[in-house]
Amino acid sequence: MLTLTNNDITLQQSASDKTTAIKAIAKQLTDNGLVAEQYVTGMLNREKQNSTFLGNGIAIPHGTTDTRDLVNKTGVVVHHFPEGVNWGDGNVAYVAIGIAAKSDEHLGILKQLTKVLSADDVEGKLKQAKTKDDIIKLLNGEVQFEADFNPALIHLNFPATDMIQMSAVAGGLLKNSGSVESQFVAELVTKEVTHLGNGLWLVSGDQGVKRSAMSILTTSEACEYKGLPVKAVIAIAACNDSHRTLLNTISQLVFEQQQTKIFTSTAAELVALFSGSVQQVSVDGDNVATFKIQNAHGLHARPSAMLVATVKKYKSAIKVSNIDGENKFVDAKSLMKVIGLGVKHGNSLQFTAEGPDAKEALVGIGEAIASGLSEG
Repeated sequence: MLTLTNNDITLQQSASDKTTAIKAIAKQLTDNGLVAEQYVTGMLNREKQNSTFLGNGIAIPHGTTDTRDLVNKTGVVVHHFPEGVNWGDGNVAYVAIGIAAKSDEHLGILKQLTKVLSADDVEGKLKQAKTKDDIIKLLNGEVQFEADFNPALIHLNFPATDMIQMSAVAGGLLKNSGSVESQFVAELVTKEVTHLGNGLWLVSGDQGVKRSAMSILTTSEACEYKGLPVKAVIAIAACNDSHRTLLNTISQLVFEQQQTKIFTSTAAELVALFSGSVQQVSVDGDNVATFKIQNAHGLHARPSAMLVATVKKYKSAIKVSNIDGENKFVDAKSLMKVIGLGVKHGNSLQFTAEGPDAKEALVGIGEAIASGLSEG
């Protein structure tokens, strides 16, 4: 796990162009003992091969594969440019993360960083950061942008027979995840629940909450509350505004009278419903293909960029999942999302395509992967 310290971060920097910025970052990597002085040449050459701009005001300059012998120790330095730096093609970087990596362990660094930096409003908060601690908290994910919701926070067909039991178990899921303390569960069982219609109920609390999160509990038993059927309970723990997007989804379901989706879906389908991602796809048509990554160092920034460039040639909506990783589908046209998959040598990627050129897209993607994505 990457651990950032104050020595890794330089605030309030300015640069006339990205070359100047990269040279300053390379000097910091050298001064911190992470790389040899000549590593800057690899960083500049890497930038000539393909831009290291990720999006959302973030760039990740780093060396080429043939300059890894100049790396003494894996690590990063972060430079903050509040006025922005022109990174080419109309892109402006406000934060540049210089990476030194001896082998594919940097994929873990990229995965951690892209997960944090792909969240909404990170760019704005990084631009406005005033202290090194502000930067560290943002990059370490200590600032919550999305409420927690995952399969561990879902329990389907629990044999509950009354509302108090339902609320207690839903609160227990949140406690077991580390999002709340016992105080929250105690509050939840005394709170008045809200009927959302069609057997769906909502309960929430803010006592003893450490991270905003949501849990869902469905029952396999005949259960009623105040004479109305109980099929599922949604419990929300809130300590910031990150749960708002979850509430918006719930409101949309109620508006469309689709409450039954909550207690008729699988855990994976529920996660997909609230994340807006594709989790379930057909595997018996021509819209799915799986390819193994043979690149010696996995999908680091350059081959990831080449893959995304290939995908963007097609009109179809294309998703990709790392079968050997979290097996979660993401937008294959987003460089940050692709890098965030943390794909290593030998991992298998599953692609799904929907659109007018879906079959052609999967063939083209397979050919690009087979060619090595510019690495042979």
